[in-house]
Amino acid sequence: MNDNEHLEQEEIFSQVLRAGRRTYFFDVRATKAEDYYLTITESKKFTHDDGSFHYKKHKIYLYKEDFVEFNDMLKEATNYILNEKGEEVISERHQKDFKRPSDGTEETEETVSGSESFTDVNFEDI
Repeated sequence: MNDNEHLEQEEIFSQVLRAGRRTYFFDVRATKAEDYYLTITESKKFTHDDGSFHYKKHKIYLYKEDFVEFNDMLKEATNYILNEKGEEVISERHQKDFKRPSDGTEETEETVSGSESFTDVNFEDI
């Protein structure tokens, strides 16, 4: 049996979530002992200046003995984020054209006596 046949045989169930430049794959696979485990793969597309592209992938292997605790921690972390910041996306920094809005409270760096520098901090912001 070649590698492709083996790969097709061990994939039991798959779901795909496309999210902008990222794609998430949730794949149920079988161990040699015919038990199941989950792989979660993040695939992110990168485009080169010449128009060609490549993908970077990160994979997590999650086994049954960790499902309950992993699920509990994932729910707790996502609920924390939603409770603290809501569902609205505040910034789109991952977009190439993102620019931090200037609200006049940013720290600025100035040059003193030619080579020394300091940071101008507004202590009312602290």
